Parts: sequence; C-alpha cells; structure tokens
Amino acid sequence: MQLEGLNLRLDSMNQGQKVKVVKIHTKGKLMHKLLDMGFVNGSDIEIVREAPLFDPMELKIHNYNISLRKSEANLIEVIAL
Repeated sequence: MQLEGLNLRLDSMNQGQKVKVVKIHTKGKLMHKLLDMGFVNGSDIEIVREAPLFDPMELKIHNYNISLRKSEANLIEVIAL
C-alpha cells in the first residue's frame, strides 16, 4: 500500500492510480525523450494498464496515452495523488 505524499517510482504504481511527476533520474538523450513525451515536473499521470507480462505499462499523460518500459518508468520519481 502506498501512502499519500510519499515519493515513489512510476514503475511501482498499479493500474488506476494517479500520480504527479516529481523528478526524472536520468540525463542525455533519454532525459530529452522523456521531456518531449511530457514527463515534466508537476505533470499528472494515470496508470491505464500493464501488459500481461507487466512490461510495458500504458500511461495517460496530457490527454494522450503512452506505453513506457518499466526500466524507463523506474527513472521517474512520482508522488501519489
């Protein structure tokens, strides 16, 4: 069970949860890729679903859906809403 106000990683979230981006823990091309997709500080994200083998996960951010690998989602620090 996640506690409200506790910083977690995006890959640990479950279907239906809503979170807010706090920080991205990467640099270089991957950082630019994530920023271009809308993963900026303060963005709200809803976890839509996970693939049957749990990778990738489908997220809703800025009114569009994105699939993101768990390894990339682990780099995104979030806070539960």
